Amino acid sequence: MVLTHTTNHTYAHPFPAVSLAFFLRYCSPQLNPFASHVLSTDTIDSHIDPSTGRLHTTRIHLKKSRMPPAVMKLLPTTLTGGTASQASYILETSVVDMREGWMSTESRNLNFVGVLSVVERQMYSIPKTRTLDNTEVETKVVFRSRLGEKLRDKLSHQNLSATAQEGGFFARLGARGIQRSIETLASTKTQDQLGKSREGMKMILERLRQTGIIGVLELRRAARERSMAAA
Repeated sequence: MVLTHTTNHTYAHPFPAVSLAFFLRYCSPQLNPFASHVLSTDTIDSHIDPSTGRLHTTRIHLKKSRMPPAVMKLLPTTLTGGTASQASYILETSVVDMREGWMSTESRNLNFVGVLSVVERQMYSIPKTRTLDNTEVETKVVFRSRLGEKLRDKLSHQNLSATAQEGGFFARLGARGIQRSIETLASTKTQDQLGKSREGMKMILERLRQTGIIGVLELRRAARERSMAAA
């Protein structure tokens, strides 16, 4: 079973500013308090394709547990380690074409993929009406729980009544029910996170509007120095 969630949003800012804000959205909790769950961000690769002029970037983010607490409670400790406070790695890839005015991004979790795979794809673009002061973004998130598939295979090779006694809650709920529960819980949390993500982007965009890129980078530098001094 696969669950897909799609949303559309328009930022009242030009595409160059929105694409820049995307890369700055995790730079500092002082600039974006909605990103306080992001522990670190590292750039693995960044290059411009000489044939197309497009910027290709790969980054990895370390975030506080992306797995919804309700899902964590649903799963056995053999899969979760018994805690919902674990951090998880998110792999992010992006392609930016400034000449054509679009940016495509993809983010996927690297932890708990055997339980729940979450792939978020976004397409930022100048509106078809060529309204240069706005930027449209379509976000599509695909949820897939493979845990139910594994349990279904197990149930197909064992006696159902015996498995119910052995597996307890999981066997009684059934493989498809587990998949549906995990994917629905994750989707509900993601919808809330998408709203917060947009608010964070708006804060970065407003900073860029007020102080310009130099001002934002200075605030970022000052925040890093305070963080290093506190450590």
